[in-house]
Amino acid sequence: MTAPRYARSTADLFTPAQLAQMSGLDFIQGIRDGLYPAPPIAETLAFRLLEAEEGHVVFEGAPAFGAYNPLGGAHGGWFGTLLDSCMACAVQTTLPKGTGYTTIEYKVTILRPAFTDTPPLRAIGTVVSSGRRVATATGQMIGQDGKVYATGSTTCLVFPLEGK
Repeated sequence: MTAPRYARSTADLFTPAQLAQMSGLDFIQGIRDGLYPAPPIAETLAFRLLEAEEGHVVFEGAPAFGAYNPLGGAHGGWFGTLLDSCMACAVQTTLPKGTGYTTIEYKVTILRPAFTDTPPLRAIGTVVSSGRRVATATGQMIGQDGKVYATGSTTCLVFPLEGK
């Protein structure tokens, strides 16, 4: 697998009008396949997109030292960002052309710490319901040993994109 290509400026990111021309699944699979650049947050927090199917997305990441809290482990925001990403992107895979979303709220429960020597964790997002106005998804961060490190849930607002 080649290293992911990351967006380097806002010019690398898609506009709402460009996003409106493709389904959410096509867009997320395009990032997975290296056709479109990954968002800069993925580089900042050291995670990458591995799988993308309708209603299901998997990211993988390990906390770098820059994501540490003062106690010497991964900050809760690192867990939250990976879970928000996998759950929201799972929602995006269910959206037709001309449709976007934004996270309304998400909840994260951290069950065990992660450190720089923790093997990469998988953040798995699965859609529960995707309607015309609201979508929900759940997520889990799972270690290579099968242990669950964190869980989450999200609610997203679904809306028409400009420029469709």
